[in-house]
Amino acid sequence: MAKRSAGTLDRTITIQRFTSTINEFNEQIQAWADFITIRAARRDVSDGEKYAAGQVGSSLSSRFVVRSSAKARTITPTDRLVHDGASYAIHGVKEADEGRRRFIEISAAKDGD
Repeated sequence: MAKRSAGTLDRTITIQRFTSTINEFNEQIQAWADFITIRAARRDVSDGEKYAAGQVGSSLSSRFVVRSSAKARTITPTDRLVHDGASYAIHGVKEADEGRRRFIEISAAKDGD
């Protein structure tokens, strides 16, 4: 991706973590909970269609770049990313090329179905 500045982070994304709690009936409740909402840049890197069992499906792979922070550095593929009402599975998280601890690049994909 090109050189980053605060102005190029023109999207808002939410990272969610899978949580497990106990309700008042001592039942385990598992759900996705918002962990951090941050500004990001998005670049779509590939899309595709798949055919299986007579069904057609599609997917979109994107890269999101966010400012590095203590919370952002804890993002892992066990989390998920939400953007424009769609959930993306996180496939990878790495330090971006723009300098040490400045930005983090998140590779993620969503199904188009």
